[in-house]
Amino acid sequence: MKKHWSVDTTELEKDPAAFAKWRLEQAINWGIREGKISERELREYWNVLDLDPHKKKFLALLLAA
Repeated sequence: MKKHWSVDTTELEKDPAAFAKWRLEQAINWGIREGKISERELREYWNVLDLDPHKKKFLALLLAA
C-alpha cells in the first residue's frame, strides 16, 4: 500500500472505524490504495465520508446499479 507521508497510521489503527473511514477517503480522493475498494465498507461509512463531490456523485450512481 502506498503511504500517506503526513499521517501516523499506528494511532489511527487503534480506532477501527476511524481507520476504515480514513482509508476509504484516501483511496477515493487520492487513489492511495492496494486492490479494490470494499463495497461493504463503502456502504457502511457512506454517510460519514468526506469525499470530492464529483467522485461521491459518481460512486452513488455505481452503488445504485
